Amino acid sequence: MSGFIVAAAQFPVFEPRSLDEYEATLRAWVKDAKTQGAELLVFPEYAALILTALFSAELRADLHGQVLALQGLRDEYRDLHRRLAQEHRVHIVAGSFPWRVEGERIVNRAHIFAPDGALGFQDKRMMTRFERESWNVNSGEALRVFETRLGRIGIDICYDSEFPLLARAQAEAGAMLLLVPSCTDTRAGYERVRIGCRARALENQVYVVQAPLIGELTWSPAIDVNVGCAAVFGPPDRGFPEDGVIAQGQYNRPAWVCATLDLGEVERVRREGQVRPFAHWVEQDGASALPAVELVDLTT
Repeated sequence: MSGFIVAAAQFPVFEPRSLDEYEATLRAWVKDAKTQGAELLVFPEYAALILTALFSAELRADLHGQVLALQGLRDEYRDLHRRLAQEHRVHIVAGSFPWRVEGERIVNRAHIFAPDGALGFQDKRMMTRFERESWNVNSGEALRVFETRLGRIGIDICYDSEFPLLARAQAEAGAMLLLVPSCTDTRAGYERVRIGCRARALENQVYVVQAPLIGELTWSPAIDVNVGCAAVFGPPDRGFPEDGVIAQGQYNRPAWVCATLDLGEVERVRREGQVRPFAHWVEQDGASALPAVELVDLTT
């Protein structure tokens, strides 16, 4: 397998005055990543909520009303990312969107776009207290793995990364790379996701990429404070950094964090590592109790 460059966004919230301004900003980010050689771009959880800046002050302050109003922009949002993936010949994981699926039922959905325009999506499976108790955002559709021209990829949105059976099921379905778009409003929250990412990389002997939302929108009830730094992790074993940290950005600084990944190294370390947690997983009690995984082919 040949290597490729992944770019994880430390993407800052901002206040666009128009959809055109939002598009121009996103387009500039994608162009920058492409200039750095990236073939896979990962944007953060709930980055789509930046679009609430286009609403009235009353609607901006309405946690539930703004989500319903966002549905009027969702097709444009999805189509913009599809166009950018096609124009720049890259794979893009768009910032997740609170997506209405039926009635007023909302899920947290991250779309992945291939260079030829093919798309898939992963809904968040494990909801935080804020999503459950204050926002009424629900767990969505099946756990998935995406067949891409880069290899098999799984997406675990933020809190999902803290639950090992989800990532394990994706790894057993062939994922060698897990992408974790995140949105956390405290250092503790960011560290929980980061620790989850590193643990998933260790036990599954895979690459894990975290891409956080950063910055402040004081008027937003949903993304008012956002902290973290993007990073790329691997198993701390032969051929990888001793701490497993392949690349990492500066805390709360807008930037792409890029790293070259070779999925063949995942196969190698599973065979030749000092430890073999991927192979030895089955020796645990209850090891077979995994969620089902749906394979989505984005190569056709």
